[in-house]
Amino acid sequence: MVTLQLDRLSARYGRRQILAEISTPRFEGGRVVALLGPNAAGKSTLFRRIFGLLKGGGEVRITGAASERPVAYMPQDTGVNAVLTVYESVLMARMQGRSLKVRPEDLAKVDQALDELGISPLGARDIGDISGGQRQLVSAAQALVQEPEILLLDEPTSALDLNRQISLLTILRRLAREREMLIMVALHDLGHALRFTDEAMVLQNGQLIACGSTAEVVTPELLHRVYRVAARIEPCSKGRPQLIVEESV
Repeated sequence: MVTLQLDRLSARYGRRQILAEISTPRFEGGRVVALLGPNAAGKSTLFRRIFGLLKGGGEVRITGAASERPVAYMPQDTGVNAVLTVYESVLMARMQGRSLKVRPEDLAKVDQALDELGISPLGARDIGDISGGQRQLVSAAQALVQEPEILLLDEPTSALDLNRQISLLTILRRLAREREMLIMVALHDLGHALRFTDEAMVLQNGQLIACGSTAEVVTPELLHRVYRVAARIEPCSKGRPQLIVEESV
């Protein structure tokens, strides 16, 4: 089973330090980890550092991976190639780093990714002609079709309506279990984090200020300290805690 551990990870933009020696316990496949924190906390930078798009101090330790390219990354700003159809764009993502010859297996994986996310009817449409929320789901399909062992998703629900947010997070939680895949997802909705994730890490000003099980990390004290809101957390009928925000402070 794949595992990921960060050891004193840091990153800079010029002279400005964005991440300051982030160290975590070992995260295991089959789990969903929430990356939390206010705007400009360093969440996107951390993902870019893990994926290798940025250099810096410290080490990203991946063990137990079965493939040479175990990590896939869906950035917050997905960008589009308006010339391609949805199907072609997902197929191109599948073929990255592979043989240029498209096999029946590759087409089957594209079909599977589109079907799992409920966007098969969009396959023949041009990317430039679909909505922002639909493009976000296409980007998720582009990541999933690579069959990663570690999946980094930077705010994958930001352009989705509530129904689609819940649907996507439900799918991701199921796929993490079925494929023993480690999913790290940046979220602003802490209620979603409590409902759909197993563990959470919280960044503030480029520093890791909390890390552990989501239920233990997301507390009224943390919400007051980091987000400046008064809130309470109550159990719900399905056993997962429910976040109730009362006011900003």
